Amino acid sequence: MTDEVYGGIEAGGTKFVCAVGTGPDDVRAETRFPTTTPDETIGRAVAFFEEQRQHWPLAAIGVGAFGPIDLRPGSATYGFVTSTPKPGWANTDFVGRLRAALAVPVAFDTDVNAAALGEHRWGAARDTDSCVYLTVGTGIGAGLIVNGQPVHGLVHPEAGHMLLRHDLAADPFPGACPFHGDCFEGLASGPALKQRWGRPAEELAGVDSVWQLEAHYIALALVNLICAASPQRIVLGGGVMQNDLLFPLIRRKVQTLLNGYVQSPAILQAIDRYIVPPGLGSRSGRLGAIALAQWA
Repeated sequence: MTDEVYGGIEAGGTKFVCAVGTGPDDVRAETRFPTTTPDETIGRAVAFFEEQRQHWPLAAIGVGAFGPIDLRPGSATYGFVTSTPKPGWANTDFVGRLRAALAVPVAFDTDVNAAALGEHRWGAARDTDSCVYLTVGTGIGAGLIVNGQPVHGLVHPEAGHMLLRHDLAADPFPGACPFHGDCFEGLASGPALKQRWGRPAEELAGVDSVWQLEAHYIALALVNLICAASPQRIVLGGGVMQNDLLFPLIRRKVQTLLNGYVQSPAILQAIDRYIVPPGLGSRSGRLGAIALAQWA
């Protein structure tokens, strides 16, 4: 093991997970705590890294954060959590606080881009140049890696809010997204499942009609991503994806919806190895944050 370590923060709207190490086989320490106020939560993260740097040199920190966040280099609010609905967190200078307290380089990206990077570096997409990591849970988000780099642009990708074909006769549910109603997140997130069916996802595990419809919406989104971004692998994580029924249903529906248009053996003959669960399990986010730190 090397003496120098990297810090990673998986900064979620519900909880923070902080770790130090160099990769999946070398995580020296880890802690988790609820996301409360910025002062308390960032303060607990700083205290953890201060303690760890007493044992080994801390080279840099990577943060995969809930958002929206500002990723524009040179922007006056670079490194901020911006217009989030999370109470107390709007316009929080996340990166600035960490740099001031710890005096090390800080790399900053979305939580899903960090998870995508972790899967690309060490997990289910490590043999690819491009991949998508899609999380389906309380919200829906996608991280996109192209040529080994997380994709940024005007802002950051918001694939969870793509608009999907919605057959109101088959599914009259108007959607749960406060901005768009029946966007992808509004139709297929955990809260959308609960609002549509009156029970949380874990209480609907054996109801086939629930998961046929859920797989349909996820497959529609994946077809859009396949046609627009052409990733070499798609990794699906998040709490909703814990239902074992979903993966085979989604794979079949993607093939049906594409209807032979994308002539790739990955789609036509090996889709079980193309649409896959995370190779890092629940650790994709924090290990991806360590990978971000290594870039910093």
